Amino acid sequence: MYQIINTEVEKYLKSLPDIEDPVMRKMEEYAAKNDFPIIGREGGKLLYLITKIKNPSLVVEMGSGFGYSGYFFAKALKKGKVVLIDYLDRNINLAKDFFKEGNLLDKAQFRVGDAVQIGQEYKNIDILFLDLEKVRYLEAIQILEKNLSEDGIIIADNVLYQGKVVFEKEDRKAKVLDSFNRYMFENYFSVILPIRDGILLGVKK
Repeated sequence: MYQIINTEVEKYLKSLPDIEDPVMRKMEEYAAKNDFPIIGREGGKLLYLITKIKNPSLVVEMGSGFGYSGYFFAKALKKGKVVLIDYLDRNINLAKDFFKEGNLLDKAQFRVGDAVQIGQEYKNIDILFLDLEKVRYLEAIQILEKNLSEDGIIIADNVLYQGKVVFEKEDRKAKVLDSFNRYMFENYFSVILPIRDGILLGVKK
């Protein structure tokens, strides 16, 4: 794994005062204990801020895991819904438990199955969050971009793939992510923020 952000800078960022939410902390502890990849507090706060600014009616999250990133979306929503999609029942059931504990069940819809297939059921998506299998990112956006609202936002996690898109270009996932990144920059107004493993933000040109 390649260091994307200087270690000391990362320590400084983590030392700054932060919001405290016991459910959020419990989810982070679960992720650490079970070696479950999550977007992390820095990435989650970015999702929260974007949601607050955008005030979306519909957020569709592809690859929700046990609901960590979805929790940030839900906390920031005023009147909209976030759709959490994961292919494992146990992940979605755990997400429901966390959302119930955080009093956020009314802001979420939980789906089990293929994220790309299920995602097509939703129209006028204000925020589309990609965190499913990395080799499916390009497929997902090409299929679902027609379902975005006019000023919809695309957010994708892990687009730097531990730096492998630069240093290990022959890696299969790195190749697909590089193709996805290039597609997003060619067809959307996009930026990649070097937060944790790289977060891409894009809107239609």
